[in-house]
Amino acid sequence: MYNRFLLKKLFIILVVGIILNPGSGDTQNSDFTFALIGDIPRFGDAAIEPELKPFLRLRSEINKSGVKFVIHDGDFKSGGSPCSDDEFYRWKTLIDTFEMPFFFINGDNEWTDCYTKKAGGYDPLERLAKLRELFYSTPTSLGKRTLRVERQSDNPQEPRFGKYSDNFYWVYGNIMFVGLNVQGSNNNLGRTPRMDKEFNERNDAVNAFMHDAFALAKKNKNLAIVITIQANPRFDRPKNDPKPDGYKDFRREIEVETLAFDGKPVILVHGDSHYFRIDKPMKSSKSKRRIENFTRVETFGTPDVHWLLVTVDYDNPNLFIFEPRIVRENIIDHSN
Repeated sequence: MYNRFLLKKLFIILVVGIILNPGSGDTQNSDFTFALIGDIPRFGDAAIEPELKPFLRLRSEINKSGVKFVIHDGDFKSGGSPCSDDEFYRWKTLIDTFEMPFFFINGDNEWTDCYTKKAGGYDPLERLAKLRELFYSTPTSLGKRTLRVERQSDNPQEPRFGKYSDNFYWVYGNIMFVGLNVQGSNNNLGRTPRMDKEFNERNDAVNAFMHDAFALAKKNKNLAIVITIQANPRFDRPKNDPKPDGYKDFRREIEVETLAFDGKPVILVHGDSHYFRIDKPMKSSKSKRRIENFTRVETFGTPDVHWLLVTVDYDNPNLFIFEPRIVRENIIDHSN
């Protein structure tokens, strides 16, 4: 098996994951690929505007790649650009040029930070409502071809979460994929009492939905779970940091759920800090040992307009293979 695998992959790859139990895979599954991107095209960023040529080159490469879908982990605009309807519609139009299903997780530049003067002085909650109207109003992905999603807002047993259409999941190839509204800028905590109220309500919704997704994945014997958020949840946060922590509950919940997931792979995808990495940053709060079946993947972000090809290979004991795809024409000289 390993000889076949090495012959098939004639380039450097990053392989992460945890060995699956023998016999746990579904032999009927076919290998597939998907793309991860984020923090692009960053409308308002001088490195990308005005023609968006770097992003369009990336889009063209992804469209030719044969991936089954694309996941974007937020911040399609810069923090200093207007949070206008025009920019939102512009992004929607651009998404619709992708040939395959496209899953968009909104970012803090799209709503939590829109109160600033340079972003237009918008009400963040009104901007979040607009994002939900444009990008999460139907139980399907975006893109030219679509896949069905299950949204938290569609669960009649939890009417208190009826507005959270931006928390959703889908299953592909016996793997659970989850999108959650977890934001940079400290997850919208610590700025105003009104925003703190929003945080507390959304925090409850996110953690409840994550718990339910893990429970369903265990019930259905999914091979792995991939969770995408926008924020860097600060696994490296100093213990003595006196500031409010908008990610404490999220980190605790994902730790508990990962440890209870029978050793199967849990992948957390995020953007936010524009630092491409694949690592295992989470340690058990009890044993202090590294949680080996948990992997964090942070996508490229501007000025690095590149993408990540993820292969699900059922013959590979690690299941996931991550390959950075560098769009050569998009390399920017940082020395100037």
